[in-house]
Amino acid sequence: MAGSPELPPPSALLPPPLFLAGPTAVGKSALALALAEKIGGEIIAVDSMQVYRGLDIGTAKPTAEERARVPHHLVDICDLSDWFDAAQFVRRARLALSEIQARGRTPVFCGGTGLYFAAWLNGLGEAPPADHALRAELAATPLDQLLAELQVRDPAAFETIDRRNPRRVIRAVEVIRLTGRPFSGQRAAWDSASRIADGAARFFCFTRGHDDLRRRIDARVDDMFARGLVEETRRLLNCGLAANQNAMQALGYRQVVEYLRGKRDLPQTVALVKTRTRHFAKRQLTWFRRQARGRWIELRPDESVEQTLGKMVASARKVH
Repeated sequence: MAGSPELPPPSALLPPPLFLAGPTAVGKSALALALAEKIGGEIIAVDSMQVYRGLDIGTAKPTAEERARVPHHLVDICDLSDWFDAAQFVRRARLALSEIQARGRTPVFCGGTGLYFAAWLNGLGEAPPADHALRAELAATPLDQLLAELQVRDPAAFETIDRRNPRRVIRAVEVIRLTGRPFSGQRAAWDSASRIADGAARFFCFTRGHDDLRRRIDARVDDMFARGLVEETRRLLNCGLAANQNAMQALGYRQVVEYLRGKRDLPQTVALVKTRTRHFAKRQLTWFRRQARGRWIELRPDESVEQTLGKMVASARKVH
């Protein structure tokens, strides 16, 4: 990367963080790795599934070689028996940020979990902490019943929530029951303009053309199955995967569990994972376009990492 331009200098004594966001398979992890190596940074993963030990192939977790090149934080920090949420992310990310800056290095937040970006940048709002007993009760309740309750008690949340994501629905109903107030109202602060300390120039959102992203998603899914996603899932089932409603939302694992239980054959499972991943990427893009106040960069199929970093520099300098 020698000879390529530098990012604008930090405006404070401590190196300010950079934020890299975008849909799954867009290529942000490779960019974060190259950027961190170039500027002396360390990566903070903004990923709700990479926190779990054992969920390796299906979450595209950084390899041992990549972690040796650049320190990664908030990866492999929970067992499958643990619950992890946005509040825990914020606490652990704050600690990681302080440690990285104390070493004079630059924190590079990278991931696709919009909820975690929102919690970090805009605060956790007024929502109460998790009630594990209530959450267990809700997890045992059929999803259609929870959605019916949500529709009655908070129509606004019902209209906007991802109804195919039990984890989100459970949290919404949990907050309503604990507070007696609509979940949507307590999230209002997250819908305001992002309060990024160093300005939108340091928050980058990546996208690709529709066909390009689809090819990348399909290739990633094929590679995951070739590398042993079925065997990994079978092993994780013996470690309690099915009991963790949070971890079971990770793309690929639920579908492979269903395959292992005889619900569909392997080719159908691979095709379903590709379809679900494409839908997920579309939802991610929609979320970031609505919520993020960053600099959008479209990546081309023939574009090198160095060329993309050059785009980031040019984009950041426009506001300096």
